[in-house]
Amino acid sequence: MPKSVWLLIIGMLVNVTGVSFLWPLNTIYLHDHLGKSLTIAGLVLMANAGAGIVGNLLGGYLFDQIGGYKSIMLGNVITIVGLIGLTIWHGWPHYVWFLTIMGFSGGIVFPSMYAMVGTAWPEGGRKAFNAIYLAQNLGVAIGPAVAGIIADYSFNYIFLANLGMYILFFFIALFGFREFDIASDRHTSVINEGKSIRNKAPFYALLIVTSGYLICWLVYVQWQSTIATFTQDLGITLKQYSLLWSINGLLILAAQPIIQPIVKRLEHRVKAQLVLGIIIMMISFIIVGYAQAFSMFVTAMVILTIGEMFVWPAVPTLASQLAPKGREGFYQGIVNSTATIGRMLGPLVGGVLVDLYGMTVMFLILTTFMALAIIPSLLYDLPLKKTESQG
Repeated sequence: MPKSVWLLIIGMLVNVTGVSFLWPLNTIYLHDHLGKSLTIAGLVLMANAGAGIVGNLLGGYLFDQIGGYKSIMLGNVITIVGLIGLTIWHGWPHYVWFLTIMGFSGGIVFPSMYAMVGTAWPEGGRKAFNAIYLAQNLGVAIGPAVAGIIADYSFNYIFLANLGMYILFFFIALFGFREFDIASDRHTSVINEGKSIRNKAPFYALLIVTSGYLICWLVYVQWQSTIATFTQDLGITLKQYSLLWSINGLLILAAQPIIQPIVKRLEHRVKAQLVLGIIIMMISFIIVGYAQAFSMFVTAMVILTIGEMFVWPAVPTLASQLAPKGREGFYQGIVNSTATIGRMLGPLVGGVLVDLYGMTVMFLILTTFMALAIIPSLLYDLPLKKTESQG
């Protein structure tokens, strides 16, 4: 694995650890500390994610125009400014303003990170994106575990710890990412190139597969919103809830020897990876819909984690394979913005369903909805086949 990829892995680890101090606790903070309903909390997270969509698309575009280093530095500086504000003012409505700013700036960073690893190690294929995925999930394992302990003392320290991690990420990016930035001859105008490329089939294929990806994220994000408050209602502590995310992140690392032989057999069968992962994730939501004890949530999280290990790395890998030269950032921006749309709509949809029908019905509805994600996962390559037959 090239040195540049290791630097990206370290950067992603620090970045996601910082993010993970806050995102699992957002709904709990809004609902329990600021006294807002689940629907209002969903709207706040929707604003955060909506800003992230704009950031994702801008970040992908900027990668193709000015390179990953400058894009990441821009996003990181804006995040630090937002976190300084959040550390000082975290009441209502200031929390909404700064969370929205951070959604935008964080959105700029992620597509550049994914596009950089794809261009820094193109021969790595799925391994390159899986390495970044593993770094993300190690951050997810560390962040919530530490955040749960800190939150027990004071929520105010969460914001300060988050700020500290982003300052560390700033220096890693400043001194580590500049030296392997993508050459300027790889940067092309997405708009101009879009006019010159006649074969739109890869882009259409990307849109189809990401529609299923969106549904998966819409349901998955319930763990960060409705399920978070559900655990509190059942008397599960913040430490225990945070531990669920630590299990998620650590299991992704520990289960690699088990998953890799299966992934290797399915290496050239992306459809099989996606369908298998989605079915496993559906099973986890059926279990959590009837969970009453912490052990049931642990079981559901373990099953969810196994499912996501097939789905989450597969989509950016597929995007990298589909992307024409010079549009790597744009394609990764589409993938990240699609996930962000799911994260944006998920808390609101889940919150409204819970307020209207209760938690169990919400899980049944969304799990059934998740089954629909299998359809685009099976049909995404139709535009490619059509182009081949015409050629």
